[in-house]
Amino acid sequence: MPQLLGSLSFQAPYYIGGLLAYLLGSIPFGLILTRLAGLGDIRAIGSGNIGATNVLRTGHKGLAALTLLLDFGKGLGAVLLAASFGPDMAIFAGFGVVLGHMFPIWLGFKGGKGVATAGGVLLGLSWPIGLAAAGVWFLVAIVTRYSSLAAIAACIAAPSAALLILHRYDMARVVGYLVLLVLLRHHANIRRLIRGEESKIKLSSKP
Repeated sequence: MPQLLGSLSFQAPYYIGGLLAYLLGSIPFGLILTRLAGLGDIRAIGSGNIGATNVLRTGHKGLAALTLLLDFGKGLGAVLLAASFGPDMAIFAGFGVVLGHMFPIWLGFKGGKGVATAGGVLLGLSWPIGLAAAGVWFLVAIVTRYSSLAAIAACIAAPSAALLILHRYDMARVVGYLVLLVLLRHHANIRRLIRGEESKIKLSSKP
């Protein structure tokens, strides 16, 4: 694979690909699924987030799992489809789909934190990096039951895997920028973790 974005001339197809990926990322599966299930607006409960962790707070584990799968799938799908036009297009699509999930035009640019979608993007860009990040997320989530802490750990693991496993400095740079978006969306969670006020993952809606 050539050096990623090393000699990219920013031409219209890249912007079009990124925009299409953004629109895909803007589909709020968590909100759609909970409304179809008659649970109302997911943004009115828990953290107000549209992602799988907040859907889990409704007590519907199946809906949460489906939300996770769909959010992950739109990240993976965007990258795999764009990759047929080259690695640089795949990167544009990866950033576009994550930004779409975080700032969906349909919801006044107030979306999710992009963890599952970014996970799909990482797997699409490089399966070793994606698996490493996912493994760290699951391990930290199981041990601590903090979804946000697991996300932060996975964000650290992803560029580290690019360097330590693949020895790809160009990939580590791209992945680093991507996970930085996710980390920035967790600024409130980080403050709550420091204060010891962060909510843990619950498998039901009961306290």
